[in-house]
Amino acid sequence: AISSNEFCSRHSRKGVGQFALFPNRGLMGSPAFSSGGQAPMVAAALSRGTLRLAPVARVAQQRVAAVSSLVGTEKKFVSGADSSSAGLAAHHLVAGAVLAVAARTSGKRTVRRAAARQPAMVTGWPAASSHRAVAKPQNLTARQATAVAAPPRPIELHGFKSDAKYNIPESVKAKLGKDLILNPKHPLGILWSAVQNYFKENDAGCKFFDREKPVVTTQECFDNLRVAPDHPSRSPSDTYYVNTEAVLRTHTSAHQCSFLRQYPEIKSFLCAGDVYRRDEIDASHYPCFHQCEGVRLFDRSAMTPEEVKEDLKKTLEGLAAHLFNLKTGEKTMRWLDDYFPFTDPSLELEIFYNDDWMEVLGCGVIHHDVLRNAGLDPEKVHGWAFGLGLERLAMVLFGIPDIRLFWSDDPRFSQQFDADSFTKKTVYKQFSKYPPVMKDISMWLPEGFSDNDLCEIIRDEGGDQVEKVTLQDEFVHPKTKRASKMFRVTWRDMSRTLTNEEVNAKHETVLQRVVAELGVELR
Repeated sequence: AISSNEFCSRHSRKGVGQFALFPNRGLMGSPAFSSGGQAPMVAAALSRGTLRLAPVARVAQQRVAAVSSLVGTEKKFVSGADSSSAGLAAHHLVAGAVLAVAARTSGKRTVRRAAARQPAMVTGWPAASSHRAVAKPQNLTARQATAVAAPPRPIELHGFKSDAKYNIPESVKAKLGKDLILNPKHPLGILWSAVQNYFKENDAGCKFFDREKPVVTTQECFDNLRVAPDHPSRSPSDTYYVNTEAVLRTHTSAHQCSFLRQYPEIKSFLCAGDVYRRDEIDASHYPCFHQCEGVRLFDRSAMTPEEVKEDLKKTLEGLAAHLFNLKTGEKTMRWLDDYFPFTDPSLELEIFYNDDWMEVLGCGVIHHDVLRNAGLDPEKVHGWAFGLGLERLAMVLFGIPDIRLFWSDDPRFSQQFDADSFTKKTVYKQFSKYPPVMKDISMWLPEGFSDNDLCEIIRDEGGDQVEKVTLQDEFVHPKTKRASKMFRVTWRDMSRTLTNEEVNAKHETVLQRVVAELGVELR
């Protein structure tokens, strides 16, 4: 800790001082300091041009420096560009504090703090500016903030009218209709074709579906599959809602009952498509990804439950061997007990690949209640189901290190693959690795805060330029019992180098939004 005198003097002499002021705050979090000599020094620095006021608040791209007078109750606002206000600014610096220091000289990293610092599940298969004061953020929980933070909503989406529960950001909505798995030269389309080819060879009656609409009812996505009404997967922090009774499917299992109802015309089928979940941000998680669902049904008089289970294992071990060029057996494959609400018993298949055990898929015998929900009698019909994530397997098979690449239009990525890539065992060659820009967010949390809600705002502002968000630290204050978390946001574009300036602008918008929409208090 250094004195305010030394701090201001040191930085103004270096010519790198850009200071944002806010009333009743200590120097970088220290207690408010007294007026012992700072005013003349700061006034001189301002007049020399080596020290200036920086904008503190950014609301809808408006930059405002808010400085509140401590003399009486009158409030005055000083523009960050007005160096003639040096005397008044110095007075407020003495009474207030420094919130952010930024580099004015070229090449210096900019660090900013937000001005609004007022006191105050697994359900699917694995897988013209004006000066204004900054208003005190309301103390909203993350759940309550959903309504406040609701994105612009269309009148309807895929035939479903939207309502107040609509929470699909434009960045996610833009993914609808991309149909990556229908492109035979895209890694996901290549893998989907490979899965189909295996079942075509081993089950001549198998039907294939990959054009089902991604908006389904909550009945289809949850109720039919025995997902409890209070299960966290139904939360707006986990699922994208069009309205109270319609969502973007969180798994391809949402279509299972509609195809089961077509038995015996359809006795086995695969259904693949894009699915959507609010999730963390890293190299293997994305709000839109792709799943493949498979089902096979049997007449109960023809096969016992144990025989159904053995058919399941034999079929899916064969699929894993086909995809990863393995031989079946205990040395290469193993089965583990698992839990899914729509199968009983439930299993997980792992393979030994690249010197480690790796989960490939989840599966099980279809739960009797699911069969009943589809209008089938479990005393007459039973069967098995499985699901796998296409991105995760494609990343392993083709050596793709970052899930964002599947959505890249860069020809340096797309031209590495063709319809024969599965047979040729194509391995992705990294064409560039641009430097990252990292920003931290430290905050006091309101009740009901969800990490997913934070990640959704960051992803909404940064899109695919956000590589990952990691939790660096968390603690509970021993006296106040308030919880705090610190997240590190890594920004890295896959096609060019990001500048500090453009990242700073987006990061400040993120800070404003998390305060306004999630009710956090930045530290």
